[in-house]
Amino acid sequence: MARQDPHDTPLRRHLAGTATSRPTALDAFHQARRTFLAGDRVDMQALARALTVDRATLYRWVGSRDQLLTEILWSLIEPTITRSRKAHCHSGSPAVPGQSPAAAVMSDVMRAVIANLGMQRFIDREGELALRLLTTKASGFEARLTQLVAEIVREETAAGRLQSSIPSEDLPYVLVRVMESYTYLGLITGQHPDPDRSARVVNALLPRGKNSCPDAE
Repeated sequence: MARQDPHDTPLRRHLAGTATSRPTALDAFHQARRTFLAGDRVDMQALARALTVDRATLYRWVGSRDQLLTEILWSLIEPTITRSRKAHCHSGSPAVPGQSPAAAVMSDVMRAVIANLGMQRFIDREGELALRLLTTKASGFEARLTQLVAEIVREETAAGRLQSSIPSEDLPYVLVRVMESYTYLGLITGQHPDPDRSARVVNALLPRGKNSCPDAE
């Protein structure tokens, strides 16, 4: 018997395009996502009321509130990474002089996270929950992000545009932890997150490889 994914929900199957039932879970997801992006708290009772369903139905659709928030957070970061990879990870001249394509992607992601109103309101209002969902195995978010970063590292290394001294099996985890540290700088030290500081660290971790094109004049 196949082992069931503990993070699987009807919502996650709808987002992956593998659900066979009516996609009502997506209505809940889109409504909650709009609430999150507006900087407001995602409240399950209010969400059920807005959808004119009972809470039991809502929870059956999306799992717990934590699972719903995890999918919202993933829906924000995954497209950001995809767009940035298309912009930077190619054989042409670098869009950002002096940076490897991989470093440019990581820097783009950090800037997008720090600038996102919903994300920053979430961290300010529910910092402990944000840390648990994004930095532990509780939600599966970090595992998905590390896997996606590992894919970028493999492709850029194979293309010769990245040459890091950190072992490839360790580098994705290190990068994700650096991103997390600067995202939660306010919670850790009380300082305002600074994407320029994180970019300097990322640049050191992801130096340009021998096949990188020279900077445009």
